[in-house]
Amino acid sequence: MKRLAASAGGDLDPILRAELALFDVDALAYSAMGEKFLDEVKVGKGHPAQPNMMKYAGTELNKRRHELVMAAGGSAALEWDSEASDGGSKARNWLRTKANSIEGGTSEVMLNVIAKRILELPGVS
Repeated sequence: MKRLAASAGGDLDPILRAELALFDVDALAYSAMGEKFLDEVKVGKGHPAQPNMMKYAGTELNKRRHELVMAAGGSAALEWDSEASDGGSKARNWLRTKANSIEGGTSEVMLNVIAKRILELPGVS
């Protein structure tokens, strides 16, 4: 997202710039969480629901990233067919992220697994 902010120069709305910075922080936290989980697996202390946490967090982070790309691109990012938009790659990638939260289990299913296995909350019937 730093590249996106830098390429726009001073043209980005201050609120959007703040959202991009927050995204960068969250992406670093996601990476650190993945490293921590790998270290725990290596010493035999990994929790079986950690992959669910990574999938959920990664899916949500990916959706946010593409939402920010679309917000920064404005209405031009919605263009679908021209060479100028690389065949609508921004819009197509943004739409593709919607399927990411369904593949391999919906985000709601992932949250339910996390609630049951990590937080030890009762399941929803």
